[in-house]
Amino acid sequence: MGKGGNQGEGTTEREVAIPTFSWEEIQKHNLRTDQWLVVDRKVYNVTTWSKRHPGGHRVIAHYAGEDATDAFRAFHPDLDFVRKFLKPLLVGELAPEMPSLDRGKSSQITEDFRTLRKVAEDMNLFKANHLFFFLLLSHIVVMEIVSWFIIFYFGNGWIPTLLTAFVLATSQAQAGWLQHDYGHLSVYKKPMWNHIVHKFVIGHLKGASANWWNHRHFQHHAKPNIFHKDPDIKMLHVFVLGEWQPLEYGKKKLKYLPYNHQHEYFFLIGPPLLIPMYFQYQIIMTMIVRRDWVDLAWAISYYLRFFFTYIPFYGILGSLVFLNFIRFLESHWFVWVTQMNHLVMEIDLEHYRDWFSSQLAATCNVEQSFFNDWFSGHLNFQIEHHLFPTMPRHNLHKIAPLVKSLCTKHGIEYQEKPLLRALKDIISSLRKSGQLWLDAYLHK
Repeated sequence: MGKGGNQGEGTTEREVAIPTFSWEEIQKHNLRTDQWLVVDRKVYNVTTWSKRHPGGHRVIAHYAGEDATDAFRAFHPDLDFVRKFLKPLLVGELAPEMPSLDRGKSSQITEDFRTLRKVAEDMNLFKANHLFFFLLLSHIVVMEIVSWFIIFYFGNGWIPTLLTAFVLATSQAQAGWLQHDYGHLSVYKKPMWNHIVHKFVIGHLKGASANWWNHRHFQHHAKPNIFHKDPDIKMLHVFVLGEWQPLEYGKKKLKYLPYNHQHEYFFLIGPPLLIPMYFQYQIIMTMIVRRDWVDLAWAISYYLRFFFTYIPFYGILGSLVFLNFIRFLESHWFVWVTQMNHLVMEIDLEHYRDWFSSQLAATCNVEQSFFNDWFSGHLNFQIEHHLFPTMPRHNLHKIAPLVKSLCTKHGIEYQEKPLLRALKDIISSLRKSGQLWLDAYLHK
């Protein structure tokens, strides 16, 4: 039970009323129907409110029973605004004798990371260059126009069609990276403007859902590469990842697919099918089931624009095939870029690390170059992006040397590699996990 505040002469009513809790008590409130978390030593009951959380209820649930201070600061650029929502949820404080962090998380690493964040703020690294993002949006729109012009001028033969498909796939990939910026509230100072432009980019330019993306992607950032918490590693028995999962599947004699060949069939069902089949179906069904009519309207505007543009050249059936071929091309780009930073890193059950250590364990970087920055939407700086998700992407390279120094100070590995090696490591990682599964399946 919580301890009441010390009573005595001169104490205010608030000091008397507020209870204090130990970490042992707080950690009991980590159930789906009972969720407490700690931010800046304040204890909040988010059980009911989590259903209204803009980032989805699951991202809060992943921190139930834990200190969520650094995650709270990482996701919210306007702390004063969001603290207003926390006020009614306050149920107490950490007892004075309790450490600020739970489960033995490193207080020194956390303190140093928070100092680093303050340095980044003093360097204005959270301030966006609006011309940069305007040019990104402009080059996407230009590619859309060029695509139409190619078909209009050269006709719908094989060569113009293939060329147009590649230009549109490039436009879609770049729009994917751009919506990612607005989704993380890293462009405009006011969150509302980020939300509006996010819906335009992901909805009208890509035919997807902003809310679907938010609810999925923020979970990934909160607990990257953690089974049962990061949806990006929920592969529905198609792949076994890391070391723990293949060993568990092997010991239990689970064989949904021949996982020792997953590094081979990855080329058949990974990059080719993720967007045109799985994501496209999941996004549409999510909007309908959740009755997210605003996002659905934005998505419909994309499909109306696309078919209005290309039906005159290809007909209805031909336009459907053309659309899915573009998705097919984009899917390869998306999968290779997003998996080169995470799939090759530690994938395991929850270890309850501090924010800095947990992000470094799950992410790695790819070397900087103009092409790599553009090709990956600056996700080649995945470490810095995960540590500071609201930092505009054009500033990530500026904070990278300081992140490296902090890693060196605490003996944490900072992985950075060439692009081709990063892509190759995806296959090596799948092969390693598949072999672990086979050894456990046959011999344990």
